Amino acid sequence: MDDELKALGDAIAVALGGAVSRTYIEYGELNVVVDAAQIIEALTALRDNPACLFNCIIDITAVDYPAREHRFDVVYHLLSPRHNTRVRVKAAVVEDEAIASVIPVFPAANWFEREIWDLFGIPFTDHPDLRRILTDYGFEGHPLRKDFPMTGFVEVRYDDAQKRVVNEPVRLTQEFRSFDFLSPWEGDTPFALPGDEKAGKGRIANSE
Repeated sequence: MDDELKALGDAIAVALGGAVSRTYIEYGELNVVVDAAQIIEALTALRDNPACLFNCIIDITAVDYPAREHRFDVVYHLLSPRHNTRVRVKAAVVEDEAIASVIPVFPAANWFEREIWDLFGIPFTDHPDLRRILTDYGFEGHPLRKDFPMTGFVEVRYDDAQKRVVNEPVRLTQEFRSFDFLSPWEGDTPFALPGDEKAGKGRIANSE
């Protein structure tokens, strides 16, 4: 199987020319890394070339690598029903850098790209309707970025007094609590808290 995938990877590298920076096999699947600026040409060739015929798009997603210069990978999963083979295509983009929409090649990419824009903040040029698809109107930030806070910025709750759902900034009362020596959570207090004398006796008795 790996030999067949390697031969397919070599054929794809030839078919796509300079658009491919490398091909490799990982977990039994062929991966093709392409230049983001040539994503339209690359996917068109993968769809139309007789050696490929990857004419079914399964999914488009993204991966966030905050420490990298090219922070995001936009990842396309394609299927060739003719050859019964899958391929994963990756294109690296810089934060806030746009990548071309592949809707002209695969119309089904529409909602996938909207989801990536919503959750990762990666813009797609020439997308016919690039707006959020999973988060609410007026949502701030992009939840699948690794620097997005786990708590988010806004909390949604039902207000019984107003008899409606309200959006308000997250209030982390517990996180910003100001501890002092009177708090039993501090541990090393200069006095015995109620009940500590029993624990002390227990330790002494056990040590004897």
